[in-house]
Amino acid sequence: MKYQAIYDYLVTSFATELRPGDKVPSERELCEKFGVSRMTVRQAIGDLVAEGKLERIQGKGTFVAHEKLDLQLRITSFSQEMRMRGMVPATRVLSCEERMPSASVATSLGLQENQTIYYIRRLRFADDTPMCVETTHLPAHLLPDFITPQPPEGIYSELNQRGFSPSWGEDVIESVVLDSEHSKLLEVSLGAAGLLVNRRSYAQDTPICLTQSYYRGDRYKLWVPIAQPFATVNRGARA
Repeated sequence: MKYQAIYDYLVTSFATELRPGDKVPSERELCEKFGVSRMTVRQAIGDLVAEGKLERIQGKGTFVAHEKLDLQLRITSFSQEMRMRGMVPATRVLSCEERMPSASVATSLGLQENQTIYYIRRLRFADDTPMCVETTHLPAHLLPDFITPQPPEGIYSELNQRGFSPSWGEDVIESVVLDSEHSKLLEVSLGAAGLLVNRRSYAQDTPICLTQSYYRGDRYKLWVPIAQPFATVNRGARA
């Protein structure tokens, strides 16, 4: 079957010749190579796009897709996550200052009137690829000189050293369309899909960190463990 021959040829190329981000042969080249119609080629390519093995970029062509990382819900830093996956993390600080919080941030961190926060906005990389735009808010009164003379390379590591190790947290996750600013920073097309994760982390009972993270949707998938719910108690039943 010629469809299967094209499909197998492309899959073999992923393993032996092409790397993520490489362009695959055009439809015309594949038609000539296998002596088939363009409809057959499009079916094979379309199935590989649907499976996440290929990605189409309008006006540029079809490329080998990058493997998606599972976004697991656990209290670890971005750098820790990337190192566990065998990738090299890096960070570019976009903004860092002490400021007055918005009303919602003050409420989330349990701040009193006139208490300030540290505002740290960073672009996070893995193997030189921008993966996430991360904005972190921290209660300044609990963490004196936290950003002096510069923000720490690892926020969670510094919190650990100061006795505020995040022990649990709450995540709210949304699918979003990336705006011009985030798409430019993450080097994706305008309007690309993304994941927005709002996390509040606690050190025991103290809200210590509020983080808003925009992840590029083409490199992440959400992984959530599930369990059987507790059995419903039938209060009308007799023993």
